[in-house]
Amino acid sequence: MNTPLSWIKAYVPDLDCTAQEYTDAMTLTGTKVEGYECLDKNLEKIVVGKILKIEKHPDADKLIVCQVQINEEGETVQIVTGAPNVSEGDKVPVVLDGGRVAGSAHDDKPHPDGIKIKKGKLRGVESFGMMCSIDELGSSTDMYPDAAPDGIYILSDNEAYKDAPIGTSVPELLGLSDVVFEYEITSNRVDCFAVIGIAREAAATFNKEFVPPVVKETGNNEKTSDYISVEVEDTELCPRYIARVVKNIKIGPSPEWMQRRLAACGIRPINNIVDITNYVMEEYAQPMHAYDLDTIAGNKIIVRRAKDGEKFVTLDEQERELDSSMLMICDADKPVGIAGIMGGENSKITDNVTTMLFEAACFDGTNIRLSGKKLGMRTDAQAKFEKGLDPNNAMEAINRACQLVEELGAGEVVGGCVDVYPNVRKESVVDYDVERINKMLGTSLTEDEMVAYLEKIDLKVDREKKQVIAPTWRQDIHCLADVAEEVARFFGYDKIPMTLPTGEATNGRLPLKLKVERTARMVAEQFGFSEGMNYSFESPKVFDKLLLDADDTQRNAIVISNPLGEDYSIMRTISLNGMLTSLATNYNRRNKDVRLYEIGNIYIPKSLPLTELPDERTQFTLGMYGAGDFFDMKAVVEQFLAKVGLKNKKEYNPDAKKNFLHPGRQALISYEGDVIGYLGEVHPDVLETYDIGTKAYVAVIDLPVVVAKANYSVKYKGIAKYPAVTRDLSMLVKKDVLAGDIEAVFEKCGGKLMEKCELFDIYEGEQIEKGYKSLAYSLSFRAADRTLGENDINPVMDKILKGLSGLGAELRK
Repeated sequence: MNTPLSWIKAYVPDLDCTAQEYTDAMTLTGTKVEGYECLDKNLEKIVVGKILKIEKHPDADKLIVCQVQINEEGETVQIVTGAPNVSEGDKVPVVLDGGRVAGSAHDDKPHPDGIKIKKGKLRGVESFGMMCSIDELGSSTDMYPDAAPDGIYILSDNEAYKDAPIGTSVPELLGLSDVVFEYEITSNRVDCFAVIGIAREAAATFNKEFVPPVVKETGNNEKTSDYISVEVEDTELCPRYIARVVKNIKIGPSPEWMQRRLAACGIRPINNIVDITNYVMEEYAQPMHAYDLDTIAGNKIIVRRAKDGEKFVTLDEQERELDSSMLMICDADKPVGIAGIMGGENSKITDNVTTMLFEAACFDGTNIRLSGKKLGMRTDAQAKFEKGLDPNNAMEAINRACQLVEELGAGEVVGGCVDVYPNVRKESVVDYDVERINKMLGTSLTEDEMVAYLEKIDLKVDREKKQVIAPTWRQDIHCLADVAEEVARFFGYDKIPMTLPTGEATNGRLPLKLKVERTARMVAEQFGFSEGMNYSFESPKVFDKLLLDADDTQRNAIVISNPLGEDYSIMRTISLNGMLTSLATNYNRRNKDVRLYEIGNIYIPKSLPLTELPDERTQFTLGMYGAGDFFDMKAVVEQFLAKVGLKNKKEYNPDAKKNFLHPGRQALISYEGDVIGYLGEVHPDVLETYDIGTKAYVAVIDLPVVVAKANYSVKYKGIAKYPAVTRDLSMLVKKDVLAGDIEAVFEKCGGKLMEKCELFDIYEGEQIEKGYKSLAYSLSFRAADRTLGENDINPVMDKILKGLSGLGAELRK
C-alpha cells in the first residue's frame, strides 16, 4: 500500500511534519510504515526556463547553443544541448549550475545519489546548466505521456504548464516534490487499504482534524432502474451489488491533480473514466468496474456461478476456462466479467462509448483468491477483494465516482441506483470496562481519556451502557482486548509504564495425556527404539497394501479437498503404513537391526461426508525387525502398560482378525474388558509388498483408552521380612490352551499367598503327544506375617491343580 503525503494532507489539512516524523509516529500508533521515498530527493535547482534564442554550435553540427531565461527578472544563461525537439519560445525544465538530476537519458545505469550538473565547455562553448528530459527528472512517459520519449520535456506543450511563471520549481510544478510512503497493512485492517483510512489514522495520530471528501448523491431526474436490472443468484459470494448509469460519456484526459496522485501510487493515468475508477479504488479501497451499457444484452446484469468448462475472454485478450466455483458477471445472454478479478473483452470501455454502467460490489474474499489462483491471474482489484471488504462502503464509493464524473464533465449521471443488498451488515457492539482496560494495559487512564482516544478514530461510545459501537469498516474490533488495543495505540505504547507480571506460583506438571506419551517414549527408548514421524496424509492404495477387507471401516477415510497428489489425498485411519514404509527404507539401506516407534494421530470420521470434526486418536506404534521376536515386542507392551499403572491382568486374544498380521502370531490386547491395541508378526504377503525381506513385528496401542485407565499413584511396600517358598509345575496341555488361561487359574486359586508366577519353559517335540505342548512355571508364595510351611502351601497347590484340571492339564512325571 503506497500513498503520497500530498493526498493525505488533502484530508488532514493541518498536518505539518517531516517524512521521518510521520514514519515514526504512524508506526507507533499501529500503522506500520515500511519506508518512504522523496520523489525530489535527487532534484535540485531545477526551474522553468524559457528559450529566448537558438544558434548553431560553431564546431559541432549536432549541437545548438541556447539562451535561456531562468527567472522573471530576465536573467539568462547559456546552455549547449543536442536535443532535436527544442524551439525558441519553449518553456523547458532547466537544471542550473550546481544542481542535481535523478539520472541520465543516455544510459540505464542506476544513480542512487543522482547526477550533479556543473558548468563546463562543450566543444569549446561554455554551458551553464542543462535542459532536462522526463527521465532525468526521475519519472517516465508512462506517468507523463505528453513528454517526448527521446528529447527535452517541453512544458509549454502541456495546457497545465504553459502559463507557469519562469523560475518556478519544476519538481513542485510536476508534483514531484512529494513523499510516497509504503505501509505494511495487516489483513484485519481493511479500512487502511484506503487513502481515507490512512488519513483518518494520521489525523488521530497527530491530533489533527480529519476532513474527508464531502460526497453528494448526484444524478438527473431519470431512474437507473429504467436502464438496467440486477439479479444476484448467489448472495453468499456476492453480498452486495450496486449499479449506476452514466450517459453522454466524454472520454478525455483526467485533470493534472488526479493524474499526479495516481502516478504517485504507481498507477498510470489513462483517461478520465478509467482514472476515476482507479482513483476511487485507492481512495475508498472499493474496486469498481465500468461496462459499455450498449454491449449489455437485455439491459440486465446476472451475478451467477460459472459453468464447468465455460470459456471467457478477459480484457487482456486471454481466453480463460472456468469452473463452477467461480463467480461471473453476466448479461441476459453471456458473461461480461469475472467477478472481482477482470472484466471481459466483449464489454470494455472504448473511445466510442456513449452510455456506461458503473459497478460497485462486494464479493467473498476467499472465493476471489481461489478463483484468481486457479486462473493464474492477479489484479489490483483482486488484491483488495481478497481482504474481505465492507459492503456498507460500496454506496459511498460509487456515489463518489459519479460525483467525480460530473465534476470533471465526463458525462451525465442518471439518478438513483440499483442496489441488491439482502443481508445488511450491522455495526459491532463491544462492552467496555475502564478498570479492566487499565489492568490489562498497566495504566491509570480515566474514562474521559479513553473515550477521547476512541472517538477520534470514529468509534462511537455509549457511556450509559458502557458500550463501544464499531462501524462496519472496523472489522477488527470484537472484544474488550480490541478496545484496549485502540486505547493503547493512541495513549502511546512508549508511555505505558513497565510493570512486573503478577500471579501465584504453581507447581508445573504435565497433563495426564502428555505424561502417558512421555512414558511411552521412555519405555520404547529403554528397549532400543528410535522415534520416527510419518505423514498424516496417505494414499488410498495403502488399504490394499495392508490387505484390508473391502468392507473394512478403516477404508472410510477423509479425502483432502486440495491434495498435493494421489499419494497424499486422504487422512490416515491406520498408522501402520508409515511404520512399515520406514522399516522398508531401513531394510533396503542394509540396516541390520531396526527398532522404531511413533506417537501420532489417526483420523476417524464420525460421518461421511463430514459434518463435524473427526475423532483424532493418538496411536503408540512400534515396529522392528532383526534381533527380537513376538515375545520381545510383547515385553515392551507389558512394560509400558505397567509403567502407566495398568497392573491388573491383560488379556491377549490370538483371534485378532488382522489381515496384515500373521494368522498364527497375532494378538488383540484387552484390559478390563476394553481393547487397547494389538501386536503380532507382519503377514508375509504384506512384507513382500513393502519389500521387507525378513520377519517384522509391530504393535499398536490406542492411547486414549490407556489414558482413561492410567494411574500413576504408587503405594510404598516395605521389603519382605519372611522368605518366599517356590514350587515348580510342569504340565501338558493342548496347543489351543493359552498361557494366559493358565495364569488366570494361578491368580484365582493362589489367593493372597501367591506372590508371582513365571513361565520358564515351553516345549513341543517328539517326546510330547501330538497336539499337546509342555509348559513349565515357577510359582512363588510369601506371607507378610510368617514363614510359610508345608501346611500352608499344600492346600493352595491342591486348589491350583484342581483348577488346572479344568483346562485338561496333566502334570508331567
